[in-house]
Formats: sequence, structure tokens, C-alpha cells
Amino acid sequence: MKHNTKNYDYLIVGAGPFGAIFAHEAAARGKRSLIIERRPHFGGNMHTHKENGINVHDYGAHIFHTDNKPVWDYVNQFTEFNNYINQVVANYKGDLYNLPFNMNTFYQMWGVKTPAEAQAKIAEQRDAAGIKGSPKNLEEQAISLIGTDIYEKLIKGYTEKQWGRKATELPSFIIRRLPTRFTFDNNYFNHRYQGVPVDGYTAIFEKMLAHDLIDVQLDTDFFDDKATYLSEFPRVVYTGMIDQFFDYQFGELEYRSVRFESEVLPTDNAQGNAVINYTDAETPYTRVMEWRHFDQKGDEAVSILTREYPQDWDRTKEAYYPVNNERNSDLFKQYRTEAKKLDNIIMGGRLANYQYYDMDQVFHAALVAVDKEFGK
Repeated sequence: MKHNTKNYDYLIVGAGPFGAIFAHEAAARGKRSLIIERRPHFGGNMHTHKENGINVHDYGAHIFHTDNKPVWDYVNQFTEFNNYINQVVANYKGDLYNLPFNMNTFYQMWGVKTPAEAQAKIAEQRDAAGIKGSPKNLEEQAISLIGTDIYEKLIKGYTEKQWGRKATELPSFIIRRLPTRFTFDNNYFNHRYQGVPVDGYTAIFEKMLAHDLIDVQLDTDFFDDKATYLSEFPRVVYTGMIDQFFDYQFGELEYRSVRFESEVLPTDNAQGNAVINYTDAETPYTRVMEWRHFDQKGDEAVSILTREYPQDWDRTKEAYYPVNNERNSDLFKQYRTEAKKLDNIIMGGRLANYQYYDMDQVFHAALVAVDKEFGK
């Protein structure tokens, strides 16, 4: 079966942010693209749908946050953002704490009222734990940053559920992304620009891909006819899993996956916050999102809640989080070496780079790839 029926300049595998931005920018330069997407929708994991007037994020909470002004200006071409600020609440066996770790958390945990008191408490617990030198794993890193009490109640259970392995077996760098601050500030992100699109994320991609030079085929798997696609298209932008592209020839990269359960409740406010994390080991889900709190829209008498359950990944499930341990990092380097030998393939996005990216990082990487391909 012939696929390049319209003299396309590019085949783009995957209609997530990297592929969509590339297609949009290529079209602006007079280049024709065919996007093929395995899933029944575009937008990748940023996809949203409207239900009871509420924007529901289909693949977990997505809050756009960045300090990168060019990226912020770029995404604002396609949508208007609200002023949502992510202020997460942690539920540990019925006790509630503010996240990220800040003076509110320290007061709730220890009754301390000044930064000096909080820092003294953390230092005391770090010393008692006997952690010397560089932290060897996530547990040691967490205790050295915020003390034993907060680690035991707010990090250990959540993190072990998330990753499906003991905190002592996880690398220390995973926890470094979490902000710790000695002010009474519950803003989860330190970034200047933050928000959620008022029309949901899907509307961004509808505008981005509305061009005569872009065709999109959904429910279409590149691997059903890989050889033909590669032979027919002069340039391919590939945003899928890098090990799958190379037929897993060096072995399979590991991921963690997530499944979601949603329910519609007859209330306009079920939990009082957009995101509540469940940090004990016994609760099977990690967090519960109440979508109407992200943009205060929707039917007055209805709320939609989604629970997020981490799970082991296999090839039948969506790959969410790369497991960046030594084995997988070494394996990825082998695949990346092979990818660099292919002159007509552009690899982009989190799966092709085996990297956890925030949305602004994917947008930035896509725009860098565009500049590299077409010149600034």
C-alpha cells in the first residue's frame, strides 16, 4: 500500500506536541506533512475532552509552567491560559499537609513557626539518620533535604507506589525536582508563567494542525508497515519509543505506567482542591484530581474526579515514566548511537529520548529541531 500519495515532505510519527509543532512550523515554510498517530486522537498525553462542561485531562493533570518566555509566547498563539496555580494537598492517613514542602508543611508537621526552627529540625533529623557524604539513594537524599518525619509520611509511600520499588533502590536525583522552600508559599512550581488553557489542551492542537499542508491519520500504527513508510518518505520525524524503532535489538527499555479511574459526582465541590496526593503505602492510588478546580468551569451540580493508579508497564500499556537507572541509561545510549547514524530520521519527544519532559521542555525541543531543520 502506497502512503506518500501527495508528495509529502515529511512523515511525522506521533501527533503529540513535538510532532504537531514540527508539522505546524513545516507548513508555515511551505512543506507538506503526513502525521500518523496510533491513538484515536491527537495531542499525545496532553489530550483533554469536555464532559459536563468540565475540561478533563485524559492522561493525568497537565499544568503548563515555564520560565522560557519564547515558549510561553509560542503556546499563547493557540490558546488563552487562565491563572491556575498548582497548590497540592497531601493526605497521609487522614492528616492533611501542604505541598510542596514549605513553612506551612513544617508548621503542620512540627509546629515550628520560623525558617530557623524548621532548618534546625531538619538538621537534627539528618544527623540522627547518620547520613554522611553524598546521598546514595532516594531515601538518603530525601532525609538529607527535609528530614525523617516528612520523608516517612509524605515521600516514602507515594514514591514507592509511583516507581514500584523501594526508595533505597531508586536514584537520588528523582527527588531533587521537588521544591523545598522556607516561606509560607504553596505554589508547587517556581516558574514565572503558569496556567491551564481555558478551552483545554486539545483546542491548541486543533489550531496547530488546521492547515492545508497537514494531513492527520489517526488509529494508524507506523509499525504495521514500517519498511514501506521509511522507503517512501524523504524525511521522517519519529516520536515513538526508540527501542521499538530498532526492533528492541539491544533489549527493552523499562517504563512505569499509570491507569486512571474517573467518576462523576452530584456536587460542585467534592474534595476542595484540584489535586490531593495520597502518600501512605496502603492507598493504591497516588493522587485524585478534581477537574473543575483547574478552571472553575462546568455544570454547577456535577464534579468529575479521577484517581491515578501507578502500574507496571508492558507493551500493551502506555509508557509514562522512563526508569532512568544504570541499566536503562546504558541501553538508551546504545539506541541513541544507532539513531545518530540515520540521516533522514529526526527523533524527538520524551519516548524517543527516553526522558521525562515537562510540556515546556518538549515545546522548546521541537522549536530547536525546527530551527535546525529549516534555519532560524
